[in-house]
Amino acid sequence: MKPADEAGVRYDLDGPVATVTLCRPKVLNAQTPAMWAELGNISRKLPGSVRVVIVRGEGRAFSAGLDLSAARGEGDSSLARLAQLSPEECADRIAGFQSAFTWLRNPSVVTIAAVRGHAIGAGFQLALNCDMRILADDARFSMAEVTLGLVPDLGGTKRLAELVGPSRALEICLTGRRIPADEADRLGLATTVVPGDQLDAAVADLTAAILAADHGAVSEIKALMTGVGTRTYAEQDRAEREAQTRRLRDLME
Repeated sequence: MKPADEAGVRYDLDGPVATVTLCRPKVLNAQTPAMWAELGNISRKLPGSVRVVIVRGEGRAFSAGLDLSAARGEGDSSLARLAQLSPEECADRIAGFQSAFTWLRNPSVVTIAAVRGHAIGAGFQLALNCDMRILADDARFSMAEVTLGLVPDLGGTKRLAELVGPSRALEICLTGRRIPADEADRLGLATTVVPGDQLDAAVADLTAAILAADHGAVSEIKALMTGVGTRTYAEQDRAEREAQTRRLRDLME
């Protein structure tokens, strides 16, 4: 077994496509700080040639969220241990956890979550940090942190609000309810929903379409779309002009 597998995360590279697989299927890919550390390691070792990153879960679920046995244990990253840290130290520790998720927003790659079964809490936030989410028809989302008296803290709240609006995002976070695939599709949480036996093919088709496009254009478009929520119309117009100027110069070289 490779060290990455021992952490519960497998990394496979196939030319310009990297696949990151959560591989703790016996516990529905419940997440631990060790998994987050490995996700961070993967972000640092991605070759510059990678254009698409696919995130998936082994077995019948994407991820059941935080592994409660680890969270309630006695390790350095247990909830009890985090509560004993100073506010600054606790925030710094959580920032490290967040970095395992937020690298998926990097404009240099397009990230796709292939979701089947449950994507709960940390699992939902992992999918939200990806650019697109392809769902099997048995997928279920839930922002379940509230049921533990916690808040979502792995980079998922802003993306959720951007996708469904602040009011609906608040309702989803406050109730922790399950969101089936068809509702996720209606709300804009899913790029598309397909029968379970077609999930891999749908992800492969989307990946092929992205790889067929000009790499520089894809990176610029992702950067434009990622920043649109923080820019005014005038600022977005300027960002478009600047991006197009760079593209024209690159194409004419």
